[in-house]
Amino acid sequence: MRHSVNRPPTPDAGDEQQKELTLQEKINIKLIESGEKERLMDLLRERLVECGWKDEMKALCRQYIKKKGRNNVTVDDLVHVITPKGRASVPDSVKAELLQKIWTFLNAATI
Repeated sequence: MRHSVNRPPTPDAGDEQQKELTLQEKINIKLIESGEKERLMDLLRERLVECGWKDEMKALCRQYIKKKGRNNVTVDDLVHVITPKGRASVPDSVKAELLQKIWTFLNAATI
């Protein structure tokens, strides 16, 4: 079965053991249903471009490819090497802004 990237899989009607959703799952569903998740993702992309993070990650990828050789690097290799550096280098101001937007959404939503 193919699952959507933005939504958890819908349980089959025949499932007799339906588990209770966790708070994280409930929040994720609310974010998706309201369209807020997509707005937050757009804001994140915008902020990361503004602060130069995207260009920095692109440069790291190019350095890695140059070091290993173009034919010796896969996308999985790049993801494995760059992801920890990318996560660590997201500016605190961007994280704080997104966290504030999520808190505002959660305070307004009924979960």
